Amino acid sequence: MGQIANGQSVKLYLDLLKKTLTFTLWPEPPLPVEIFSYKYPVPTRIFFKILSALCRVGKMRLVKDRRFASGEREQGRVWPGYADTMIGLARLDNIQECAETVIKENVPGDLIETGVWRGGACIFMRAVLAAYGIVGRKVYVCDSFEGLPKPDEEKYPADKGDTHHVHQFIAVSQEEVEHNFRKYGLLDEQVVFLKGWFKDTLPAAPIEKIALMRLDGDMYSSTIDALQNLYPKLSPGGFCIIDDYALKGCKQAVDDYRRDHGIAAPIRTVDWTGVYWRKE
Repeated sequence: MGQIANGQSVKLYLDLLKKTLTFTLWPEPPLPVEIFSYKYPVPTRIFFKILSALCRVGKMRLVKDRRFASGEREQGRVWPGYADTMIGLARLDNIQECAETVIKENVPGDLIETGVWRGGACIFMRAVLAAYGIVGRKVYVCDSFEGLPKPDEEKYPADKGDTHHVHQFIAVSQEEVEHNFRKYGLLDEQVVFLKGWFKDTLPAAPIEKIALMRLDGDMYSSTIDALQNLYPKLSPGGFCIIDDYALKGCKQAVDDYRRDHGIAAPIRTVDWTGVYWRKE
């Protein structure tokens, strides 16, 4: 057989990685019941805790079957149990398209995501750089690694009633995200972690220019903090990707910031919730 051309090798690697990160190559296994037990009433949580302990004695585990409709994982419409990203294939395709464009056109700056969950999108950003042999750019991984903050309803009325902070499932430690980078062979000096609430970490972020920024903060506060602190550093020709435009608080933050700063670049749709635009 002839040797596969380098461009085809890059495509095959990145396509396989996207399918691996989203866990679309395998059926969804059942999940241990304790992962979501925090959502149940106290008596139910106690019952599951006792039952799980009894199962462990017999070297068994109490699990809950999870069945997704066709395409739900691929479209990023579920909170998956085993995938390293929940954003789906279309939004990973969007990251690839934007990253490849800034590489090809030499748009200056680093890549950054605010709100990383298990790190899948950032891992993919680093993979794109690795696939093209790019050593002069960094990937910034920004998260509290403790979940989302409680809404400050007085300062940000758009976040009133937001309940993201109660979901323990979306709180993933920095150690776990580092482990996920490592298992793909992509944890190195080009990966920079910024731990803490965005309002505290982003104003002093050690980043001068940004070529690609991806915001996945769900809430008004998280989104506006990222825009205010990072968008001025986005290079002309760079991309701003918004993951949660389908959520009311996030959408309002984006619309408010674009209006207040006279941003006229057209918003382009990625899928049912993801959007992006290119800085003019």
